[in-house]
Amino acid sequence: MRPEDVGLPAGAGLRRTPGLRREELAALAGVSVDYYIRLERGRETNPSPAVVDALGRTLRLRGDGFERLHELAELASGRTTELPACSDHEVRDSVLRMLESVRPLPAYVVSRYNRVLAANPPGRRLMPGLWDWPEDQRNLTRYVFLHPVGRTLYEPWEETVALSVAHLRAVGGADPDSPELTALVGELMLKSPHFARLWERYDVCERGGGQKSFRHPKAGPMTLTYEVMRLARTGGQRMVVYQAARGTPDEAAMLRLDSEHTRPEPAARGHALSADGPATAEAATL
Repeated sequence: MRPEDVGLPAGAGLRRTPGLRREELAALAGVSVDYYIRLERGRETNPSPAVVDALGRTLRLRGDGFERLHELAELASGRTTELPACSDHEVRDSVLRMLESVRPLPAYVVSRYNRVLAANPPGRRLMPGLWDWPEDQRNLTRYVFLHPVGRTLYEPWEETVALSVAHLRAVGGADPDSPELTALVGELMLKSPHFARLWERYDVCERGGGQKSFRHPKAGPMTLTYEVMRLARTGGQRMVVYQAARGTPDEAAMLRLDSEHTRPEPAARGHALSADGPATAEAATL
């Protein structure tokens, strides 16, 4: 943000950065410069919600960005609650039954940081090649950046990966020091310069649904609507379900994902996929 964006004169002297100076931001938020500097440097760790709101409004944060600022403030103050103990990637049997019940719609369950924990058969076929990886490597963010199929499956790829990184930043707000998150980010920073550039942008956007376009190597091109449902008492697990309008070419392409199986295949946990020989081999060819 520049001074003129908020009705302030540019002032005299050379600015080392184009953004607001500390004294300008403090004045606009209604706090003293000294207090703001203490916040910025981590010496003040318990700002009131009113102060956080004022800073968010001054910085013109909206939606997920505004929530992210409050999450950071709560984290610094120590007011955050611990994550549920069930964040160990176990998927409840009732959730597995739900995955099976929504067929032929593709559906899967992911962890807080996008590791795929379970999927029904069309959900597995929606992401070709992901199941070739070891169970602990099956992460959607890793897939879109590092897997050769993941880099061609989504259209437009640039928009898809930018939203994926922004979502990872958003969901990481409650536990930014998570070993799972730091390991994933560290790996992608080293292996993908594109990820590194997007991560340094600090975009925040938690995805709760929308549309994705696919260029699927077997089912063909399709644009599907998806919904994301948080699963209670799971440490951040989410179920993602795709669908298409009835009678459309998109629905026909989607249904092809569930028409290849020759026997009933129940929705499986991530660790069971590798043990299911016929399903794994079929998924690999798709």
